[in-house]
Amino acid sequence: MAKMWKPGQERKFCRELELGKPYYIVYKTAQNMAPWEDPQMYAAYVFTKRLPFTSTPCTKYGSDAATLLRLHGPVYATRPPGMRNIADAPPQVAGPLPKGYVGHLDEAEIRGLEKRVSQSSDPKKRRWGR
Repeated sequence: MAKMWKPGQERKFCRELELGKPYYIVYKTAQNMAPWEDPQMYAAYVFTKRLPFTSTPCTKYGSDAATLLRLHGPVYATRPPGMRNIADAPPQVAGPLPKGYVGHLDEAEIRGLEKRVSQSSDPKKRRWGR
């Protein structure tokens, strides 16, 4: 089972944390605001140094481990399976190209894509369940 720290275990987390190793937080997406996004995504944090007075581990940009756990916990030691990183690009869910299409965007390729779009159905003339 993966190691996990819940809010309230800040001191334990700061003691057991290893510098340079990634730790993961799961974010829940508001489906009423972004229904096309994944319902849950993870973010990775790497703690690189310790703060001078408190000796609390912190990231390169100064986010300390205790505050991160308190505000966004629980924190996981291993990457959550089956989730997308919040920093990755979302998958394309619609478009004129078939799945797995790879092309080079030169002039001929763009002309071909424009032709494909112009030959597709006209959205103004579609009947939506009428």
